[in-house]
Amino acid sequence: MASFDFVVIGAGIVGLTTAYELRRRFPQASIAVLEKEISLGRHASGRNSGVLHSGIYYGADTLKAKVCSKGAARMMAFAEEHDIPYRRSGKVIIATGEQDLPTVERLLQNARDNGIRAERHDEKGIKEIEPHANPYRVGIYSPDTAVIDSRAVLEKLRGLLVSEGVHFALGETVMDVSERDRCLYTASGKYSYGHVFNCAGANADRIARKFGLGRDYTLLPFKGLYYTLRPERANLVRSNIYPVPDISLPFLGVHLTRVISDDVYAGPTAIPAFGRENYGVLQGIRTGEGIKIGWQLARLYLRNQNNFRHLVHSEIEKYRKTHFVEAVRRLVPDIRADDLVPSKKVGIRPQLINLRTQKLEMDFVIETTPSSVHVLNAISPAFTSAFAFSELLVDRCNTTSATAHVA
Repeated sequence: MASFDFVVIGAGIVGLTTAYELRRRFPQASIAVLEKEISLGRHASGRNSGVLHSGIYYGADTLKAKVCSKGAARMMAFAEEHDIPYRRSGKVIIATGEQDLPTVERLLQNARDNGIRAERHDEKGIKEIEPHANPYRVGIYSPDTAVIDSRAVLEKLRGLLVSEGVHFALGETVMDVSERDRCLYTASGKYSYGHVFNCAGANADRIARKFGLGRDYTLLPFKGLYYTLRPERANLVRSNIYPVPDISLPFLGVHLTRVISDDVYAGPTAIPAFGRENYGVLQGIRTGEGIKIGWQLARLYLRNQNNFRHLVHSEIEKYRKTHFVEAVRRLVPDIRADDLVPSKKVGIRPQLINLRTQKLEMDFVIETTPSSVHVLNAISPAFTSAFAFSELLVDRCNTTSATAHVA
């Protein structure tokens, strides 16, 4: 049995930054990071587009608003310190119809409330920034949006943590928990802990239930598919072009992003998936889990809260390229179907559903016990927010009890 003051479950961006924050605060503490995969970046943290969001989408009363812009600033400072490629490229958010105009004003109010730089522009002003964009009357320019090499961030954090004595156990899945004895059980043995941080992403709800938490929630995964613009047509997008989102839903809509490699991605979709790792058509689907997800989808569809039925119809249609192209052309009409090339890039958004209200959870969800902290809804902008979010997580733990565990 190995004993540690702190054990972090999950080596995605939230787990790594939590371990980083723990090492910063407690230089003498013993820390372990457990990861079920044999390498980093297999899931959300390694499959995202690397966009560092400004925080304009989130109301001032949300956890997302509290950590997004601060986290982005810290991420860029980290990149500069460690020579990680990033670019403060900016973003335009454009109205695509009359229905978007009230949301434009709401987003600008969010920016004012959250102390975020945002500029309202008419059609001419937007076209000076993105000449091929097609705004309906107005749009917003977010100058502090950036793109970064997300995989490079993961690897740099891991290297720094290893050099500072943090133990990494890859290929270790938490099978069981004894909270009374403060032990985690894996296939290879036991890990004794003073305090545990559950940052397991799409599997965080499963682990939380072993601690008696997360009973009011279940996971509903959504699949994000992408296309890329042919290199000779990539000049149609200078940086990032987003539609004004439906703020009642946790998805930003199909958008265009020039990533750190200078490739331009179109996407993602938000198609209901039937597995937490359902990256292919059938890949990652387990029969029992697929049935549970299907049942939950059916309930949400029938209740139709937050216009869920329309969401399902519109997203499933995007499996057909013609409908996907329609969504892209609302942003940049000059893009043609043959400009878009299918991409191998696929992501899963592990979206939490509140079983009591039957609504999608829009904010981060954190639950705790005296010896554990559980991140149950680490959805976008978790990557952007991670350095600031990890401070909040460590603040919530009983560090006196944890650091006394091994000592």
